[in-house]
Amino acid sequence: MIRKPIFAANWKMNKGPSETEDFARSFLSKVQNRTFPCDIVIAPPFVSLSKAAEILGNVSSIALAAQNCSQFDSGAYTGEISAMMLKEFFVHYVILGHSERRAIYGETDEVINAKVRKARELNLRPIFCIGETLEERNEGKLEKVLRTQVSEGLKGLSERDLLDTVIAYEPVWAIGTGVTATADQAQEAHAFVRSLVAEQFGADPAAKIRIQYGGSVKPNNAAELMACPDIDGALIGGASLEPQSFLDIIQNGAPG
Repeated sequence: MIRKPIFAANWKMNKGPSETEDFARSFLSKVQNRTFPCDIVIAPPFVSLSKAAEILGNVSSIALAAQNCSQFDSGAYTGEISAMMLKEFFVHYVILGHSERRAIYGETDEVINAKVRKARELNLRPIFCIGETLEERNEGKLEKVLRTQVSEGLKGLSERDLLDTVIAYEPVWAIGTGVTATADQAQEAHAFVRSLVAEQFGADPAAKIRIQYGGSVKPNNAAELMACPDIDGALIGGASLEPQSFLDIIQNGAPG
């Protein structure tokens, strides 16, 4: 099964509108009139989506993502952003279930599932994040943790909604630490996640769904990680904040 790789830049709480404009114009100058054998996604903070959309919204080779959305349509939810609001900014993807949302803001599998289903209801494509902590890995709980996150997070999705979802496997111990899972460790986890999708939805959807790797991905390790048969791109944090670094990861990870 040939799956189109997807490389997504998660800027987290970095780059306001002016910095976003600088990045977008620089990155666009490097990629315009070029074609890539992959999907390219950029996820700026909410306040920078308008500026990113202004510059990149009509560029077919680059899609915008939000870093979160509410499971609710509207109402008395101070500080929240609805999926419908995001659609006004040319947003096509939304990152959901990131380990920082789980750990810092207490998002449960139930809440994340509600957000995933709401995103699909509004025709946004979730980048659904899963992953274990170092303690969980060391205690032999890797498979148990991933099984729960996958089964609960994807509950209630149709096959069509599943295939418009990207799974991002991010071992928590490798996010922002400079420590990267080895290619063997990453491949083993990705293959297991694909097997979980097969149990829940069947072999054919499992073969088609894209599963990204995230966790200290850099230009010098992208090629080895992306060569693994079950890894279909990367969700990139710090290394995506500089246009050339992000481009180097894309070029090294999806040569063509």
